[in-house]
Amino acid sequence: MAKSRSSTLRQRFHGWLSDDADEAVLRWIFRGVLTVTIVALTADLARMEGWTADPHAAAPPAEIGADSPALDPGMLPSILAPRSPDGDKRLIPLPQPGGTMAKPMTFELVGGGKLMATGTITPGISQSFAAEVGRHGDYIRTVVLNSPGGSVTDALTMGRLIRERKFATEVEAGKYCASSCPLMFAGGIERRAGERAMIGVHQVAAIRSATAGPPRDEMSVAQNISARCEHYLADMGVSLQVWVHAMETPHDRLFVFRPDELKSLDVVTAATASSPIAAPAPATTKTRS
Repeated sequence: MAKSRSSTLRQRFHGWLSDDADEAVLRWIFRGVLTVTIVALTADLARMEGWTADPHAAAPPAEIGADSPALDPGMLPSILAPRSPDGDKRLIPLPQPGGTMAKPMTFELVGGGKLMATGTITPGISQSFAAEVGRHGDYIRTVVLNSPGGSVTDALTMGRLIRERKFATEVEAGKYCASSCPLMFAGGIERRAGERAMIGVHQVAAIRSATAGPPRDEMSVAQNISARCEHYLADMGVSLQVWVHAMETPHDRLFVFRPDELKSLDVVTAATASSPIAAPAPATTKTRS
């Protein structure tokens, strides 16, 4: 029975081909091309809508900080890296920090009234900074930064405390201050950068946390953070062109300011002074979050 049915189907197929073999072949080719095209378009649409992962997309950035259970309004950490392939000396790739820079920011008092702030601005680190200032604010004159950035909210909080206490800020020669760190740097009543100090910015990233929470509009959150940063920079006397550069730079890149731009945009307000000879710092103090 099955053999008879199979034989009949073959006979019909051969008969169909014999009627107009060329036309039949063309129809099959057309149908094949159409099927492949539909599959390809469906796959592209799925990637665009986020239904499937794009194999060519960059890996999502690591999560840094969170103001709510559902979203992370913090900027991503960054470290200086080789120049970008496009040859722009100010636009460089943004790898994840390692070593000391990947750890939560630490605070250490040194001679000359300086508080060294080194490492990532992790969520809540502003509380440790405030505690340090509370203990040694009468001694501190300058907050010296060496940081890949991190939480925007904490950077803004620390920057405002720096301005309230009338501290200066500094990035020493050969060190760097990137991502949200320049917001903290902007709080200085006087701002200094040493030779070959690197200061750079990029876009704010609002990232969904793994912790469950009510759905929120990431774009709205990012825009709100951006507005807060603009108001802050205006309060600190820094040109808003700084934030334009940040918003134009993808979060996987870093826009590095030239020395002349740092001065013309009022990011840096004074030349780096030589370290004064002073009494040793009060006995303490190296704190971590």
